[in-house]
Formats: sequence, structure tokens, C-alpha cells
Amino acid sequence: MSDEEPELSLKQKTEIAKWFLLNAPAGEIQYVAKDLRSVLDDDDVYNTAASEAFPLYNRSHMICLKMPGSSGDEVLITSYSQLTEDEYLDPRTAQVSKVDHIKQVCTKVRPASDEELPSPYVEEYRCALDEEVMRYVSEAYPKGVCSVYCGKGKDVEEPGSDFEFVVVISASRHSPQNFCNGSWRSVWNIEFKDEAQLIEVRGKWQVGAHYFEEGNVQLDAEHECKDSTLFQSPDDTAISLSNIIRHHETEYLTALQGSYSDLPDTTFKDLRRKLPVTRTLFPWHNTLQFSLTKDISRELGIEK
Repeated sequence: MSDEEPELSLKQKTEIAKWFLLNAPAGEIQYVAKDLRSVLDDDDVYNTAASEAFPLYNRSHMICLKMPGSSGDEVLITSYSQLTEDEYLDPRTAQVSKVDHIKQVCTKVRPASDEELPSPYVEEYRCALDEEVMRYVSEAYPKGVCSVYCGKGKDVEEPGSDFEFVVVISASRHSPQNFCNGSWRSVWNIEFKDEAQLIEVRGKWQVGAHYFEEGNVQLDAEHECKDSTLFQSPDDTAISLSNIIRHHETEYLTALQGSYSDLPDTTFKDLRRKLPVTRTLFPWHNTLQFSLTKDISRELGIEK
């Protein structure tokens, strides 16, 4: 019977390659892809894996791409802005960008059609919320971007029906030359319930960081919360919702910073013994009284 390992199938190789691409830390998929391609030495496997993995990665990491031209407009690549596999809506500018997922660039822009945009009634609420969230993000995240999408009920023309918004906030700090990358991604589902005159808010966010100077340390933290507010005018509703988002995200970041400040005195100390197996502290203050062989061995109780 042969001891050789069986050759992996094409499908197995592709799935393994996809796993590595999808699990690349924020901002590092291109580096992983370059190394993976050289390791595979099989363009068919790589191209198949990349074509499937890159769109999923770009949407899950909510990457932001600049639109072609000199306008400086940007589009967030998310499942909420997705119209087709490679077309993504930016509701703020009412434009649709065509995306090359593997190169991570926008290749073309077109105006959004009326069917792709909310009704004037819903758009009034969306615009007001978008303006307030933009103000918050500009204050809280140095390199943050945001967008407000209409998830449900975009055809609602007047009061009397429910609709739903999704607020997406994405911020990243990529500094590979300093061996560190980080990202913040938050999604806020906001349900406008007309009959109850209530707005229900559900937030979920993820914080990621990767430090890889002479090591490999990653942070991957997630959190969820719920809240609610009254259904008011567009401007008052927007202010109330942005305050809810600001409160919960600030509270979480403060708690996260506090917990990591305490790591040296708590978690890290629990990673090693407080006393050696001899239950006796070594007298580092008076090591000159020992030789480097027999006396130290005797003091530690390991003399043969």
C-alpha cells in the first residue's frame, strides 16, 4: 500500500485557496493573493478561487473605492449597495459604479435609474439621516466613510407604511510599512414603524486589527445592541438616530480601550505561573551568592 498522500482535487485546491483569501486581514488580501498565486503555481485554480473570493471579501470588509473622474466621489462595496455582482449604488450621488473586484477599482459610472432610488418621501428621511451620520463619522473616524441605504419600502410615497434604512460605517487604517492594519465596520438596521410611531434600531459592528512585526497578533471583536426612538420629522428623526449611533459606538470603544489597558495586569499575568513549580520565588536581588551551575540548581530544587 502506498504511503503517498492522495492528490487534492481541483475543487479541494480551489476551496483551500478561497479560505486563505477570505480570511486575509483587512487591507491584506492583495498580499495574500500574490503569495497564494506563487504557491499554487496553477493559474486555473487561482483564477477560480479569486473570482469567487474577492467579491465576498470586498463586501464583508465594506471596502471603499473611488469613482472614476476627478469628482472625488466614493462608493462603499456592501451587500446593501449591491445591484448586480459588479454594480453598486451610491445613494448620496445617485450613481451606480461598475467594479472590478480583483483589482479593487471602479471602472465605470452611470446615473442610477428611478427604480433604483427611493421615493421622494423616503428620500427626505434618508438624506436627513445621511447628513447627520456624515457629521458624526467625520468627527469620530479620521478615515471613516458612511452611507445610508433604503433596505425595504423604497416605494412608499406617503405616511402610513413602514420602511427600513441600513446605515453602514466603515473605517480603516492600513499601515503595512509599520506592520499593522485595522478596520471598523458597523451596520445599523433602522425600522420605521408608522402605526406605532416608533423606530427600532439594531446595531452590529466588528473591530479588526493585525500586528505582524516579528509575530502575528490579531484582534477580531464583535458586538450587537438594540435601541429605539420616536418617529418624528425627518430632521428630528435624523438627529435622534445619529445620537443613538454615537452613544453606543462611543460606549463600546471606551469599554474596549479600558479592557485592553488592563491586559498587562489581568489576562497576561494569567498566562504564566505566579510561582515556579517549587512554589518559591527566585531571589533575583541576590544572585551573586550563587554559582551558575550547582548552587542555582540546588536553590531551584532541581539538583541531580
